[in-house]
Formats: sequence, C-alpha cells, structure tokens
Amino acid sequence: MPPPAQPFGLPALNDEALHALRAKRAFLLDMDGVIYTGNTPITGAPEFFQFLERTGRKYQCITNNSTLSAKQFVQKLATMGIDVTPDHVLTSSQAAAEALRERFPAGARVFAIGEEGLIRALVGAGFRLVHRRAQAVVCGLDRRLTYERLVVACFAIRDGAAFVATNPDLYLPTEEGLLPGNGAAVAYLQTATGVAPTVIGKPEATMLEVAMRHLGASPKDTVMIGDGLLTDMLAGQRAGVTKVLVLTGVSTAEDLPTAPAPPDYVFPNLPALQEVLGGG
Repeated sequence: MPPPAQPFGLPALNDEALHALRAKRAFLLDMDGVIYTGNTPITGAPEFFQFLERTGRKYQCITNNSTLSAKQFVQKLATMGIDVTPDHVLTSSQAAAEALRERFPAGARVFAIGEEGLIRALVGAGFRLVHRRAQAVVCGLDRRLTYERLVVACFAIRDGAAFVATNPDLYLPTEEGLLPGNGAAVAYLQTATGVAPTVIGKPEATMLEVAMRHLGASPKDTVMIGDGLLTDMLAGQRAGVTKVLVLTGVSTAEDLPTAPAPPDYVFPNLPALQEVLGGG
C-alpha cells in the first residue's frame, strides 16, 4: 500500500519520513477531538491504545481541561473501552501543580480559582489553599466563579503573588454552544491587575515538558498527536517534538496554509496513523 499523500505541500511520506515516524517511542495524545468527542469515542481510538501497549510505546493523554482529576478521566475513558491508569493522564491542573513545586516548597500558600481537578492537584502537591496572604494564585476553569473570588485574586496578584493559569482557552465547546473558557477569567485578572500569567497548558510547552519527564522521554523521541493547529501543533513546536495532526477535531486540511506551526504529518484519523506506524 502506498503511503498516504500529505495535503497542501507538506513533505511527502517517503521512506525516510516513514522510518523517522516509526522510530518514535513516546506519544502524547490530546483527548477531545483525538480520542473522543464529548462522551463518544472517535473511531479507532480504543484500538490505537491497544496498539501502543502491544508495541511497547510509551504514552500520556494530556488535556487543557482543568476541572477533572486524572482518576476521573480514567473512568471516562473506561466507559469508551479504553483502559489506562492515572499515570497515563496529565491534566493542566497537575502540570500547574508540578510547575509550582519548582518555585515553592510544600506548604506554600495558594489561592485557587477552579474545580475539583485543580483543588485535588494542588492539595496532592502539598500546597495550602488559602484566601489571604497567598504566595501564588492559580486560575483554572470555575463554572461557579464569583466577583468576590476575582477580587481576592486581584488583591493577591497586586500584592506580589505569582499568577499562574492552567490554560488560556477562551471558550468551552458544549452541546449548547461555546461557553466562556478559563481564558476569559484569566483575561479579566490580567486586565484588572496589569500582570500577565504564566500559562501552563497548550499552546505553551510546559505541559508537554512535564509529560516527557513522566515518560523519561526526550523531544527527539516524542510525538504530539492533536487535532488543533493553534493549540496542539503550536505547543508541539515550542516543545521541539514531532507534530502529528489528525483531522477528527477542530482543525481541517483547509486551515493548514495559515497555520503558525504546520504539522510534520497529517492523517485523517488514528487508524490511518496506526497503519503507517505498522499496526494495520
């Protein structure tokens, strides 16, 4: 079978390109748009995980979603026939907690805007959650956010607390339409304080770097599989990893000419990628 053609002038999948991709041993997979849409698995996703396990490839599922814990994502994936452990999942909340531990010791005082996923990650990392005299403010998506809590965060940031955002997503896709995402609250705090946050999630490289540390992998060994040109592919470029775009989510082939970080490979879906990797 000839290798699949690459759209819009991307380098052809010649023998050298195929060999380079097949040699990769660590895979970072975005979830929504790659593995599932909402609560529905995307065709071929369970089989792709079985293939990774069968061939001894290391992997982590990474997500900008800060509201759920790794264990909750494991439970969600299990309902789709995908069996992974919490060690296979990295959320932006977990990555934010790890990044904070590089700056502050256990027991440091943190004011958190966010839901269960963020609270569990911060407490699990040994931080004290406080409302006064915070050393850091961490902002994740909070669908019950109040003006009072925004005020607390603003005072803390103006008083010198580190300002960390789990992710910069401006909107949250739902069945009802696009709802305000964490980036909206982050923009509020930045506008009100004049302080730009340290962003952990995609399109920044930090979460990918944390995931590679977990896997013991280097950028040259690692592939980022995502559906977003402005998030997954840009994060992959900043982290220095190989970038694979699958056309099962937000980005289309027609978006490629204007992409700030063009992918190295494009596949219609995970089964097509698996076929090229040698798992057909």
